[in-house]
Amino acid sequence: MAAIGIDYGTSNSEVVYFDGTQHQFIKLDPNVENSNKIRSSVFVYYKDELPRPPASAIEAKVSQIQRAINEQIDKAKQSYYEAKDPREQRVFSEKIDDLRAEYHNKPALQRRAIQLLLKHMTVQDLSLHQLVETGEFAFGEEGFKRFLKMPDKGRLIYSPKNFLGAHLVDGQKKAFVGMIAKQLAYFRESAEKQLNKTVDTAVIGRPVKFHGTRGEEGNSQAIEIMAEAAKEAGFSRVEFLEEPIAAAYKIEPNLSKPTNVLVVDIGGGTTDICCIQLSPEKRANLNRQQDVLSVTGARIGGMECDKNLIVKSIAPTMGQGLKMQNGLPVPPLYFSDMCAVDDIPKLNRFFSDDYGLDIAQTMSIIKDPSLLNRLLTVQEEKLSARLVNSSRLAKEMLSSKTEITLPLHYIEPDYDVDLSVDDLNRSMKSWLSRVKRLVIECLENSNEEPEMLFITGGMSLSPIVRKQLTEEMLPNLPVIEGDAFNSVCEGLAIQAAKL
Repeated sequence: MAAIGIDYGTSNSEVVYFDGTQHQFIKLDPNVENSNKIRSSVFVYYKDELPRPPASAIEAKVSQIQRAINEQIDKAKQSYYEAKDPREQRVFSEKIDDLRAEYHNKPALQRRAIQLLLKHMTVQDLSLHQLVETGEFAFGEEGFKRFLKMPDKGRLIYSPKNFLGAHLVDGQKKAFVGMIAKQLAYFRESAEKQLNKTVDTAVIGRPVKFHGTRGEEGNSQAIEIMAEAAKEAGFSRVEFLEEPIAAAYKIEPNLSKPTNVLVVDIGGGTTDICCIQLSPEKRANLNRQQDVLSVTGARIGGMECDKNLIVKSIAPTMGQGLKMQNGLPVPPLYFSDMCAVDDIPKLNRFFSDDYGLDIAQTMSIIKDPSLLNRLLTVQEEKLSARLVNSSRLAKEMLSSKTEITLPLHYIEPDYDVDLSVDDLNRSMKSWLSRVKRLVIECLENSNEEPEMLFITGGMSLSPIVRKQLTEEMLPNLPVIEGDAFNSVCEGLAIQAAKL
């Protein structure tokens, strides 16, 4: 039997096994060479026809058909009473009998209802629960490529983790349990094949606060969903460990003496910070909560920067700021809704026909509708996830370059947007202020001062972030250099080995 660490992230996920001496990274995405990470997004799709409509929709359509038949019966009755020729009366009488027989033929009505529903039904009409129950799953790059090729055949859940702390009804909870169970089962099976061992135990990383607005209730719901999904995925034992604490466990073996370390973990969806007492002598201890001096977190991560970069620097090339005939600007909500890849109801609303009609009507009352046509293309072709992904790539490129040209040719031929480090700085300004407030909160809640600083998570590689934290905010705190991408999962694997 073996135990693994699972870093189930907002943007990417990772699985690591620790044998007590060294870490082994589990290869998760066969389409990415030399990568131990996989996109956390899931594409649920249908190769051929959509599934049978739900019973409630079929019954509603049957009732609608029956109402239409009743109207025909009433017209036939009126014609029967008005007819003077007996032969003509017999024709209407037979028609009434046929319509009544049709009205009461429930199986035939149901078949007709299904045909009518399927004729006009799209993937967007399916509930998330039905989609997960009946659709096929594609993970990682394969899933994202399938989404780009056939967005109308399925639905891309850009970041399942971001929904776990949100308000969910029963059907949505079941949907996320089923969806994440498929991912975790894939992770477990990949680990078993590569380790040649049965994997029955996992330590899964968790943020201090899951993405959502429901506080501790949302956190409890998220853990409940993850625990149920892990059980459904075949794990007999699962435990959760806060991500910044897991990162601390990874750097602990490199310390020569007891040290208070401030760990700042900035991921794709959340920022988590802890101040913890680390010591080489305590490495084997299973429970380390007594060593945690303070811990805090918030649902602010790198994805927020991706969306901010769109709204502040890309959206103006798509019509944001243009004035309508009444002097008011084009509704700013258009552009924030366009980026809402982590809000299923909002994104479904943005992709609706009514929303597209609203954008088209707005185009008719502005002087230059060509820019807004780019927004309409994103709406009609469901390109939001692709646009946010492009913004993420731009953010990463601007970490090493002062200027770039971002090609958005999938929206419009020759559509390029020039972006600079200044644009990135502007889009990250308010976000960085919130990160710094979290650091201050963690320091204020700790009874002891930190002696060293460790920054991890994908956003820790941003020169803007590092400068703000190491040079401007905490200039006198020595920085521990470590792996920004793997430290959390390696720490989770260390904890898993103890189990």
